[in-house]
Amino acid sequence: MSNEERIRERVRTGYASIARGDGSCCGPAQTCCGGGGGEAAQLAQAIGYDAEELAELPEGANMGLSCGNPIALATLKPGETVVDLGSGGGFDVFMAGRKLGPEGRAIGVDMTAEMVAKARRNAEEYRARTGLDNIEFRLGEIEHLPLADNSADVVISNCVINLSPDKGQVWREIARVLKPGGRAAVSDLALLKPLPQEMREMVEALVGCIAGAVLVKETERMAKEAGLVEIELVEKRGYVEKMTDWNDPLYRKIIENLPAGTRMNEFVTSLYVTGKKPSAQ
Repeated sequence: MSNEERIRERVRTGYASIARGDGSCCGPAQTCCGGGGGEAAQLAQAIGYDAEELAELPEGANMGLSCGNPIALATLKPGETVVDLGSGGGFDVFMAGRKLGPEGRAIGVDMTAEMVAKARRNAEEYRARTGLDNIEFRLGEIEHLPLADNSADVVISNCVINLSPDKGQVWREIARVLKPGGRAAVSDLALLKPLPQEMREMVEALVGCIAGAVLVKETERMAKEAGLVEIELVEKRGYVEKMTDWNDPLYRKIIENLPAGTRMNEFVTSLYVTGKKPSAQ
C-alpha cells in the first residue's frame, strides 16, 4: 500500500467512525474537526452560519466539521449547480439546496460510504421539510470526482482538501468540473509555518484536519497551477483560537504535543479561498 493510500485509509476509517456515531478519531466526541452537539451549532454560528438556517437542518447533519462558511463565500444563485467536496452528513449541501431552489442542484461527494449513507438518510428529512428534490450524494474521491467536465457553476468545500494526500490533483479536478466562468469557494485549514515533525506523524492530527494542511502560499500556487484566476485568500485566525476551548479529546492531545511555549494559532489558520475558471474565449 502506498503512502497516499495509507493516508486515505486513515481518514476514511476516522470519518466512518464519526458517521456511525461510535466516537471520534481518538475519543468519545463525535467529531474530528470541531465540537459535537451544542458545540457544533455554536461553532457554526461563530463562523458565519445563520441560526435560523441551522435550525432547519436535518438532525445530525451538522457534526462540527466546518472551518468556515463556503456557502457565504459562493454567493449562490437560484438554478445553479453546486458541488460540495467531502460533503459528510450533508451540512453544506442542505444549506446550498435551499438557496438554489427547485431548478438548481446540489451534489455532495464523499469517499466514506458511511457518510454518504448518513447524508442520504438526512436527505429524506430535507425533502420532507422543504418540498425540494434538488440534492444528491455520490460516493467518490475528491481527487477523482464522479462528475462530467464543465458541469458545475460552483464548487465548494469545507475543511476537507487539507486531508487529501494529493491536493494539487483536487484543485485540478475543481477546475475540470467547473463550467467556464464558474467559481470555487473553499474554507480550509492552512499552515502559517511548518508543523513539528512529530505532529505531522500523529494520526489524530491528520484526521483532525491539521497535519495534512500545507502552507498558505502552497494553496495559492496549486489553485493557480490548476488554471483558476482571480484567486483571493483570506486568513481567519480567530477560528483556530477557538480550538483550544473545545472539549474534544483530539484537540487536547494535539495541544499537548505542541512545542513548549507555543499555541496552535501560531502554526495553523482557517483560510478562505475563492477563484474562477476562465470564461470561454
